[in-house]
Amino acid sequence: MREPVRDKERLRHIYDAINRIQGRIPTLNLESLLQDVLVYYGVVKNIEIIGEAVYKLSKEFKEEHNMTAWEDIEGMRHVLVHDYYNIQPGRVLHVIENDLPPLKAQIEQYLSEMDEQ
Repeated sequence: MREPVRDKERLRHIYDAINRIQGRIPTLNLESLLQDVLVYYGVVKNIEIIGEAVYKLSKEFKEEHNMTAWEDIEGMRHVLVHDYYNIQPGRVLHVIENDLPPLKAQIEQYLSEMDEQ
């Protein structure tokens, strides 16, 4: 069973992984993302970390905060880990550009709410 007391720690892991990605990719385009294979796979690994941290969040937390697409995030992690040979760089870029900014805002809100308690 997942521990609710660890939810804040998992949220911090998600937040830190997003910051690592956003800090490493200042100009977002496919060419710059693919220029260095180690950078590319570093980004992929951080997206995996986000998915794993989401998986480790308590069921109660995810149910209380159901406006976040938790299942989609976990699903992306499964694709990156288990179907690594089918990873599409364009999809990774899409996640960076379109999915991470709103997720970061949600995580910031959740952490702020926890700090107020």
